[in-house]
Amino acid sequence: MMSSIVAPEAIDLLGLDEPALNSLLAEWGEKPFRGRQLRQWLHQRRVYDLEQMTDLAKSLRARLVEQANIRLPEAIFDRESSDGTRKWLLTSGGGNAVETVYIPERDRGTLCVSSQVGCALDCRFCSTGKQGFNRNLTAGEIIGQLHYATQALEHEGRGRRVTNVVMMGMGEPLANFRHVVAATNLMVDPFAWGLSRRRVTLSTVGLVPALYRLAEQSNISLAVSLHAPNDALRDEIVPINKKYPLSELIPACAHYCDRTPHRCIYWEYVMLDGVNDHQAHADQLIELLRNVPSKINLIPFNPFPGSDYRCSPRDRITRFADRLQRAGFITTIRRTRGQDIDGACGQLVGQVINLRNRGRGSAAVSGN
Repeated sequence: MMSSIVAPEAIDLLGLDEPALNSLLAEWGEKPFRGRQLRQWLHQRRVYDLEQMTDLAKSLRARLVEQANIRLPEAIFDRESSDGTRKWLLTSGGGNAVETVYIPERDRGTLCVSSQVGCALDCRFCSTGKQGFNRNLTAGEIIGQLHYATQALEHEGRGRRVTNVVMMGMGEPLANFRHVVAATNLMVDPFAWGLSRRRVTLSTVGLVPALYRLAEQSNISLAVSLHAPNDALRDEIVPINKKYPLSELIPACAHYCDRTPHRCIYWEYVMLDGVNDHQAHADQLIELLRNVPSKINLIPFNPFPGSDYRCSPRDRITRFADRLQRAGFITTIRRTRGQDIDGACGQLVGQVINLRNRGRGSAAVSGN
């Protein structure tokens, strides 16, 4: 009986950060400067035809063509809000898709990037958590969202560009630690995307062991989805708090501040009507964060079908913010963006699932 020969899986060049690319090229007997050249071709010039990388040796180009590939996502949906927010539903292989959102501001353009297809954490206020977990994205699939958005914005010809990236899309970034760190390395690499470390932010609900690892391996900005000022309430809203309570989360965040050049943690606090928005909650939050350099973002809840929550009234959000500011915390009330294009993360994926369920009897797209 003849044995079948399985071809080795092609190397995804797009997701190789400096250490990974240098390791690969060293195995091939190439000099380290070839890695810098290759990252510049891919991420700065965004040339995806290996044969056009003319300052690489022909032998290296031939090997790359034979053993590697460059996979870019494609858009299933592309919607723009009346406020300029643009949301893409991008393919991620295997019939899956993830959401990527561009938010234009007067002085910046922020791209919200997904890290997983699905999310296992099931935060009660989150649309994405209601749709289950499928898999982690690779570093190439994460950085590929930045490639796609950049090209799409250039094509529209309005001068809009990505100046900031937040790992705040679908999924929990620290649950996909290795691939997220590699992708963010490329975002801040001067021979790749060259973004300031202050302009790349990772948002997490607080996986405490991974926070300590992150402090050792990265120094990008950190945002923490807090949403409650005490364990009893956070256990209900953010179930992972039962495993990593505030008594462990707050010291881990303080440690991150100590180990990195950032001056503060950005705390995300979604405002839920009658749930976490009373003045007593503001007082508890002040006490909780008293010894941690902090900036607080109050986020009006963006309703989605099936949610049990409503957004806090505007005047209550304002009073909550005033209380924090009087205590010395820099506090921002985030503007709600993209409501007319299903602004809550995961809503667009959910719609596609429902449409395909009705059309085929099974979901061809899965999301968190």
